[in-house]
Amino acid sequence: MSSEKHNQSSIQEHKKPFFTPSDSSTAGVITWGFWWRKLMNYVGFNLFLLVIIALIFIYMYNQHVPQGTFYLGFFPTESHSISLTGFTFLHGLSSLKYIVHGPTFGAKIFDLGVELARFWPMYIAILIWEIIDLLSFFGDMRRVRRALQPLNTLALKADQLVNVDALSTDSITNETLVKGEKIKSLEQAIEEANINAPKIQTGDQDLASIEIALNKLLQRMQEAKLQQMRFVNDASHELRTPIAVIRGYTDMLDRWGKTDEAVLDESIAALKSESEHMHDLVEQLLFLARGDAGRNTLTKTKLNLARITSEVCEESEMIDPDHHYVLKFDQSTLTNDCYQVLADTAMIKQSIRIIVQNAARYSAAQTTISFNVAYDEKTVQVSIEDEGMGMSEAAAAHIFERFWRADNARIESNEGSGLGLSIAKWIIDNHDGSIEVLSREGVGTRFTIVLPREMS
Repeated sequence: MSSEKHNQSSIQEHKKPFFTPSDSSTAGVITWGFWWRKLMNYVGFNLFLLVIIALIFIYMYNQHVPQGTFYLGFFPTESHSISLTGFTFLHGLSSLKYIVHGPTFGAKIFDLGVELARFWPMYIAILIWEIIDLLSFFGDMRRVRRALQPLNTLALKADQLVNVDALSTDSITNETLVKGEKIKSLEQAIEEANINAPKIQTGDQDLASIEIALNKLLQRMQEAKLQQMRFVNDASHELRTPIAVIRGYTDMLDRWGKTDEAVLDESIAALKSESEHMHDLVEQLLFLARGDAGRNTLTKTKLNLARITSEVCEESEMIDPDHHYVLKFDQSTLTNDCYQVLADTAMIKQSIRIIVQNAARYSAAQTTISFNVAYDEKTVQVSIEDEGMGMSEAAAAHIFERFWRADNARIESNEGSGLGLSIAKWIIDNHDGSIEVLSREGVGTRFTIVLPREMS
């Protein structure tokens, strides 16, 4: 009798599932915890940055009052005092005043808020970077949830197994209790796992295959996290240059632009150019972030790939008179169903344009950029060939990586962000196609887009 009671109590210990339907959610706990910490870190960083900048200005203001007013540059002596006043939500940060009070000079007022407000381009750039980072992190959250779904299913099945056995106390055996203990040990190992150093280890041979599967899952999660970190670091690096240029020309406008028309015109032109560059970069970043999160939608229709290629060629001739654009196929292909594919017209056009723009950027003026199409039993191919600088085989292996540019490309041109070809590859990959590259230094490069052929 006592043995039966012991068995019943042991089963009760295993009745509580370690995953519940509402808890779909080792992934939820991990990702939301990371998200909130990241958000709080951003808020803290922004406040810290604002305080540091304010303290720098205050220190500079303190140098403009009579000697002996402060010691160590910040702390007023006994007969002096400082205050901050004037800030209202209605008038914003620019209304903030810094005041130094003294018996000999009365009150000296400094427009601290105005000085802080001049840093608005930097604030906007930081905010854009933080939004991009958060958007990409949301995509990672979804991937983590999908990746941990098999783990959740496994946990629910295990829980059902324990509970079904517990319904009949007459069938309780030592084997059932052992199963419960194994599940409990697996639960503990999962709780102790850390995404930064993923490793689940129970030491139980019966759970070895599950351990291997879970460890591979955690490794993929860690790789996704590292990829996201690299993406954010590269994005911040690319944004740093236009931000610095904008800040420099803003300062120049503030100092001399009010009286010097040449400085004014130069600054306005530079600010427009850098703003456009920054806008294009942010649009590219948002496209890739939406793609990673699975929020870029494709509207596929039947289209003639030769016709699309011909249209891109005509558009390129109109906007770029410095190069020769040549079609190496005749007009009959434009109505030939053999060149038909199922694709999103705008997306496919965008991918071809990106490759053509890349070819033009790294080709000398008056050189030729040619287009050709072909088909076989299963695919349709579009080739874009230039007479540019070309690249080595080692460089060609990296050209679709985000923010990657060859050293000679960096020397020849400061245009481009290193994201265009990544976007083109994402588009073609999501059409179940591929992009092939053949290049020789000093000779040129040929890109070939391969898409599945749509049979009529």
